[in-house]
Amino acid sequence: MHLVRAAVAACLLAISPRLVAQPLPTSSTTTAAGAPERQRNYDRQLEVLEKKLDDLEWRARTADIAVMDKWWITSKPPRNDNPTGQGAGNPLKIPLYTFVPKSIGTRKAPLLILVHGYVHGSFDRFYTHILRELLEQGYVVVAPEYRGSTGYGGELYSAIDYGGAEIDDVKAARDWAVETMPNVDASRVGVLGWSHGGYLTLFNAFNYPDAYKVAYAGVPVSDLDQRMGYKGSGYQRTFTEFIGKDAVNDPAEYRRRSPVNSVTKLRIPLLIHTNTIDEDVHVMEVEHLIAALTAAKKTFEYKIYEAAPGGHEFNRIDTPLARASRKEIWAFLARHLRPGS
Repeated sequence: MHLVRAAVAACLLAISPRLVAQPLPTSSTTTAAGAPERQRNYDRQLEVLEKKLDDLEWRARTADIAVMDKWWITSKPPRNDNPTGQGAGNPLKIPLYTFVPKSIGTRKAPLLILVHGYVHGSFDRFYTHILRELLEQGYVVVAPEYRGSTGYGGELYSAIDYGGAEIDDVKAARDWAVETMPNVDASRVGVLGWSHGGYLTLFNAFNYPDAYKVAYAGVPVSDLDQRMGYKGSGYQRTFTEFIGKDAVNDPAEYRRRSPVNSVTKLRIPLLIHTNTIDEDVHVMEVEHLIAALTAAKKTFEYKIYEAAPGGHEFNRIDTPLARASRKEIWAFLARHLRPGS
């Protein structure tokens, strides 16, 4: 990662020297006044360039099978400390990717909303093989860059609302696609994601059951109360910063932002996968979700993989087990979005 960032920084310097005129702060300089802020600005600038490189790569990696485009849409207004200030209350602008398989021509096809992961992340090239597998099956794919995503500067990054308006950002992408894209069959829409993408998948399935026919959640973050208990202090501070309080002082808010407490709202087919050696989302967190769904007498499917190589990313990498697991996912989605296929 350091080598990649160094290469990106070199490209950034070549393109616009003024953007990186300040030296990159190191651990020995972060005590100087303003150094942490310069570091943050520098990081955001590098992420913007990395995202531009991502966009070029996406076109190159999908040009043979799909028409790729990128759009900006609007969603819920961001939080604002000055509700009477200029622009306060304006909808937040979020970007999204669209991929339409060339094989479908002008026909309507099922739509999949593919939600990226990480607390601060983006739809990057890690998803290339997954995206291509979906496109080869004839799905239209939309990937939203919800609030908190990296690669778009400080405004979108700092608008993060974990378990809040980011849920609506995913739904806004779905609604935009149904209303705007001529190839989309509005009666056949699914949502899927892994990790934090699985978390947002769960909330979209629970909160908007009429908008989706099916959902897949891989190794999903499910219970923030439990998660704060087994994660370190740095992770806890991150959540305290954008929720406003820690889990000890506001447990009700953390419960509200936990899918495990919304299971009674499930009304659509759902498949869940987890792994006993997941180093990020502990298996007990997903087991708690499974137990809650079972107690609520909900119909759903799940599989707990025993010590699957790859840990948190076990079925997103390129191994025989990963490919077999993805075939299970694709078969599940097809039963509800492509009956008879």
